[in-house]
Amino acid sequence: MASSNGNKIMLLSFLLLFLSSLSVSSSSKRTRAEEEEQHDRISALPGQPKVSFQQYSGYVTVNQKSGRALFYWLTEAAVRDPVSKPLVIWLNGGPGCSSVAYGASEEIGPFRLNKTGTGLYLNKFSWNSIANLLFIESPAGVGFSYSNTSSDLLNSGDRRTAKDCLEFVIQWLERFPRYKNRDVYITGESYAGHYVPQLAREIMAHNKIAKHPIHLKGIMVGNAVTDNYYDNVGTITYWWSHAMISDKTYRQLLNKCDFHRQKNSNECETLYSYAMDQEFGNIDQYNIYAPPCNKSDGSQRTLRLPHRPHQVFRQISGYEGYDPCTEKYAEIYYNRPDVQKALHANTTKIPYKWTACSETLNRNWNDTEASMLPIYKEMIAGGLRVWVFSGDVDSVVPVTATRFSLERLKLSAKIPWYPWYVKKQVGGWTEVYEGLTFATVRGAGHEVPLFKPRAAFQLFKSFLNGIPLPKSSN
Repeated sequence: MASSNGNKIMLLSFLLLFLSSLSVSSSSKRTRAEEEEQHDRISALPGQPKVSFQQYSGYVTVNQKSGRALFYWLTEAAVRDPVSKPLVIWLNGGPGCSSVAYGASEEIGPFRLNKTGTGLYLNKFSWNSIANLLFIESPAGVGFSYSNTSSDLLNSGDRRTAKDCLEFVIQWLERFPRYKNRDVYITGESYAGHYVPQLAREIMAHNKIAKHPIHLKGIMVGNAVTDNYYDNVGTITYWWSHAMISDKTYRQLLNKCDFHRQKNSNECETLYSYAMDQEFGNIDQYNIYAPPCNKSDGSQRTLRLPHRPHQVFRQISGYEGYDPCTEKYAEIYYNRPDVQKALHANTTKIPYKWTACSETLNRNWNDTEASMLPIYKEMIAGGLRVWVFSGDVDSVVPVTATRFSLERLKLSAKIPWYPWYVKKQVGGWTEVYEGLTFATVRGAGHEVPLFKPRAAFQLFKSFLNGIPLPKSSN
């Protein structure tokens, strides 16, 4: 009997010791997460106005072997209880362009840069007034994100980018566990027309086997690269219909270019070059009605963006009502040592300057899916909210390209085409399909929130609420 009691006591002691070790392990885990979060907290950025919301930034290593680490910047919702609001991930495209330079600094983030690159002022149409915004510089080699394996910058592509972003999200949620049960939305523009649905596909596959699934609820993309063939046909059709090219060049492009091919023939490339050099004139292709931002020497700043089989050239955009040269200010501001210190950025002393877009990545993009339409079908079947919008004066990924691509989904219309309104003005046009909402933004270029911030904010509100855009002008 005494032996039996002794065994019970020993068993009870062992059980208490085991539970105690679990508690210590759990406490240690919480402490590590809290320490990492506190390390990433931004007290204030140089030249920043006073704000009510918290900010965090730093690195998440997504591949230990290669030493790939992605930089992020979180601006929490400017409300009393930010964790009650959804987490919205924003990705910029290129491929090779920075979400800090574009999304955060001239589109949807809480701050704008002043003309000297010395300080910030508030964006009254910031999307963080209703959501927590997580900007990710992806893939490694973009902005402050880096790899310790230099060859990674010479062989980037869609597949690795999507897998690295999934790993980022999983690890980031471990660092910020209070967001684990929040609704998650993925948004972006341009070549993020690939990044966003590809990351959604990775998350959906992860959720099928994960003990703790990511609460992905939907995606929204703007002026999005979607399908190589229909994007190309839609683009040259836009050029012709907006009098940017001649009838002769339009017919030649249709006849000589095989848009099913991943790489254009030399004859087709020559036609593209002729159209851009001889027929377009000195315009900003990202907003055909806007004056470009010229350098002081009168030359134009350009970046190659091979996001479709043919090459296009990035020119800094200009348009009435905003400063056309904001990218220049970003490259001044984010190269300042005091700014990098405040952001916990460039901690490994990257051997090159921070730039808005990486030409190295841009030239060496070696893996691109021909069409996102199969993923759209997966997302719709999986019950995700899917919105696609298009600024209608962009000639790089124009509204015709998006409409040609989406038409291939053969979706039934729930609410037929109608004008939507913001401040008693037509903000654009929209149609609600079974499983997808499409909307145009009237007078907006490639970066819709930059050109039409009020309309873009209305679009975002409607998307988050899952309701059609307003029909009334009242």
